[in-house]
Amino acid sequence: MPRGDGTGPAGTGYGRGRGLGAGPGGQRLGRNVGGAFGPGGQCICAKCGTRIPHEQGMSCTQVKCPQCGHTMIREELLNEKRQGRS
Repeated sequence: MPRGDGTGPAGTGYGRGRGLGAGPGGQRLGRNVGGAFGPGGQCICAKCGTRIPHEQGMSCTQVKCPQCGHTMIREELLNEKRQGRS
């Protein structure tokens, strides 16, 4: 904007980016890398193996195991992690 009236070229220099601050591809990646498992399924305790039904709208990691108090994990996610190790 050489004349200060808004008619100049769009800036392309430092500080003119349009980044959304969300990382690669503009997508936010969570703990399970966006792999939503749907409303059904089970939450499982990785420590003692107790299973409870997954409640829609609540992450399994927000639930504590009723038997031992350890953090629960989605069964499908636990299975994926176990397959990746072996």
